[in-house]
Amino acid sequence: MRERIIEILKNYHSNKIKIGTLGSHSALNILRGAKDEGFETICVCKSKDVKIYKNFGVADRIIEVEDFNELLDESIQNFLRNENTILIPHGSFNAYIGKLENLNVPIFGNRKLMEYEISREKQREWFLKAGIRIPKTFSSPEDIDRLCIVKYHGAKGGRGYFLTSSPQEFKEKGEKMVKMGLVNESELKKVEIQEYIIGANIYFSFFYSPINERIELISVDRRYEHVDGLGRIPAKEQLKTDIEPTYTVIGNFPLVLRESLLREAFNTAERIVEVSKEIAYPGMVGPFCIETIFNERAELIVFEISARIVAGTNVGIPSSPYSYILFGENMYMGRRIAREIKIAIEKDMLTEVIY
Repeated sequence: MRERIIEILKNYHSNKIKIGTLGSHSALNILRGAKDEGFETICVCKSKDVKIYKNFGVADRIIEVEDFNELLDESIQNFLRNENTILIPHGSFNAYIGKLENLNVPIFGNRKLMEYEISREKQREWFLKAGIRIPKTFSSPEDIDRLCIVKYHGAKGGRGYFLTSSPQEFKEKGEKMVKMGLVNESELKKVEIQEYIIGANIYFSFFYSPINERIELISVDRRYEHVDGLGRIPAKEQLKTDIEPTYTVIGNFPLVLRESLLREAFNTAERIVEVSKEIAYPGMVGPFCIETIFNERAELIVFEISARIVAGTNVGIPSSPYSYILFGENMYMGRRIAREIKIAIEKDMLTEVIY
């Protein structure tokens, strides 16, 4: 697959490269970053969302579709290739398209590693090889013997996740999630049941530069989720009603950590990047997010990874404290991606950052 994409890239005019993405998730971040680095931009956008990208004026060209699966249509792929487009993937690429082997347009990053995001078994294999601390998982609902969180495969943004502490509670809450339309029976049969770690949820957005051979911390955030609304309801009212909170992500907050905690974050990122080179050549390229919890002893525990830009990086526009310290200028993930592509073009290293 990579060889095929590199052959396509050889036909591109390096002085006419455009940056494109799907119109959702972190597209404003990506497109603004591309323009800040001097690239023309293309947005493949659902018709109902065109007003967003027209309003912000970050897309030089908008391709309207009814469904993101149309990105796989040969006519759209031909157009993108003829325009010398490099696509920047985000969560919607996995959520709506799944595996990317049918997308014959150069992508910034490693599409092979993105497959680990939609397979929690592969993620666990990656973490274990990296020797990092992770929560205990349960292979069957019948094995649940403590407080657990139930998650689904793919980039679902926390939709339909729920807490359970027994097999019976799993059955009751799972059926409720199906009735609420948050998940379907098929998804419920393939869940990951993960020990719930009580602590502070922290999301680290790193960037690995193959050109500079450097891991960069671009921003840190935490999520604002549906469950957070419970805090606005008095306990006695909660007990009177049949409330079943879930973990659908609504937004993100920027965060700055105690400086001493960054050491373990960098150690973890380094191990993850090294193992990525073993499991999916050429390894990590560009943005990745390590989703973690710090427990009561301030120990870092990793529960998920995304091998692409995450929506939490939107809080870092035009810069975060970490990116500003590192670069001494406004820098955010969308711009950092475009900067890497720009340098790769200048140094004739584009094949090092494309898959």
